[in-house]
Amino acid sequence: MPLRIIDDFDGDFTLDPEAEATLFELLRNEAFLQQVAQQLQCPKVEFTEQLFQPVPYSAATPKGMPAEFEQYYASKDHAIINVPPNFMFKAKIFKPSRLCAIYRKGREG
Repeated sequence: MPLRIIDDFDGDFTLDPEAEATLFELLRNEAFLQQVAQQLQCPKVEFTEQLFQPVPYSAATPKGMPAEFEQYYASKDHAIINVPPNFMFKAKIFKPSRLCAIYRKGREG
């Protein structure tokens, strides 16, 4: 099966305000923040309230994300995580089917 090159993919999405509030609450939950910080091996993390839909790899999106978020990919002060599917379900978000969240790595003190 040959690979299909996607020249243009619309990664824009809009979340229902109630669904977004629920999702943000889950992504800011202290136990989840501690879990993310532990995985990243840093003292703490902070949700930046920035989400994006992963996009197909292409010449314009070599990292699989909208170009405006690539700065976080290379940043040592930020981390990009996949939003857990159960969070998407709890927030009643079914489209898009996947989202990524950006966290800022913090330091103690």
